[in-house]
Formats: sequence, structure tokens, C-alpha cells
Amino acid sequence: MTTIDVTGARTSEAADVITGARERIDALDDRIIGLIQERMAVSAVIQEARITSGGRRVNLSREMEILGHYRDALGKPGTPLAMTLLELCRGRV
Repeated sequence: MTTIDVTGARTSEAADVITGARERIDALDDRIIGLIQERMAVSAVIQEARITSGGRRVNLSREMEILGHYRDALGKPGTPLAMTLLELCRGRV
């Protein structure tokens, strides 16, 4: 299978551009995953401190702030993205 076949491009020049861009996307995805894992660890620290102090595991007003932040930054698709991120960081409520 050629690079053109793999990328769906019609020319070798376009295939080269697509291949390079995909490599960059893969690197960005690895960074995003690392940041999400870091966020999950920080969230666990916050939840532990909140629970240990007698508070609730989840702070809904804070979660609403986060949802608004993602929606404002990314538009309507930002809301489900933030919901997924919150679920990863605190589990299902």
C-alpha cells in the first residue's frame, strides 16, 4: 500500500502534507492524553481533601464553571467535551 493509498490523497505532495500533519496530530494527542492524566491526578487530590474535610466529593458550582469555560472557548461542542473530562476526573455522579 502506498502513502497515497493510506492518506486518501490524489497526489504524492498532498500525501506528504497529510502524513506530516497526522504525525503532528498524533504528537498533540499524546500531549492531550498526558494533560488529561495529570488533570485526573490533581482532581483526585482535590476530591480527597474535600472528602477528608467532611465535604462532598463533587462541587457542582465548580463543575458548572468548567462547563461554561469550555462552551465559551469551544462553542456548543465544548460542553460534551467538558462533561467527558469531568467524568474522567471524578467518575459518574
